[in-house]
Amino acid sequence: MALDMGVDAVVVSGGDGTVNLAVQELAGTEIPLGIVPTGTGNDFATALGLRERDAIGAADAVIVGATRTVDLARVRRADDSSRLYATVLASGFDSRVNDRANRMRWPRGPRRYDVAILREFVALTTARFSIELEGADGTVEFIDEELLMAAVANAPTYGGGIPICPDADLSDGLLDLTLVRPLGRARLLRLLPRVYRGTHTTLPEVRTARARRVRLQAGGTTAYADGDPTGTLPLEIEAVPSALRVFPPEVSRATSPDGTRRLDRRG
Repeated sequence: MALDMGVDAVVVSGGDGTVNLAVQELAGTEIPLGIVPTGTGNDFATALGLRERDAIGAADAVIVGATRTVDLARVRRADDSSRLYATVLASGFDSRVNDRANRMRWPRGPRRYDVAILREFVALTTARFSIELEGADGTVEFIDEELLMAAVANAPTYGGGIPICPDADLSDGLLDLTLVRPLGRARLLRLLPRVYRGTHTTLPEVRTARARRVRLQAGGTTAYADGDPTGTLPLEIEAVPSALRVFPPEVSRATSPDGTRRLDRRG
């Protein structure tokens, strides 16, 4: 493996799934990760401020050499195996959407998730969730209710830019939760545009919370993290503060009046 040979940095080209593979190896080390966002989702890169499919901008960030640390999340399965993720763990309606989107070959890119959402909407189902939350102060809260979905986020978006947990912060040492209670198809159709705008969190059917540890239980429910299946509930998720070193987009590209590119260092 490249890390065994001694490297100063690792750069990957792909989406959240590719980033997830790199995260497993680089977390807890001082080796920084550079990302060229060329995948279907690219939500972690977007959270860092990297432009989709901007290879030059990603290279600029590595060349500048400045780094920062960001949080990750660790999901632990019932068999005590565990895996890290960088963006969002989805369970319920949104994990079924992921399952459908991963089976689809068309369309490519983020629109695949849009189509998957509409198809899963026809078979709208809920599940009984038991949730245990441990807050930043150690206080534990229990939630037991029927839910359409539960998302546990380290980063704000999933599915190619859907801000399911719009206030999630990569550097606050906490997980953000968005829970959606049962609602009819007509109401869900009216809610979806607000989800895409990130304004859904004020609706009565939506509850948000913040925690450093979460335990999810729901019968027959699979969870997805970083767009890939990560296990069947029950699962325990904990925040892992400052776990990964990355190259932030220290320089941005702009177009001059004559159409050429110039480098502008961000303040």
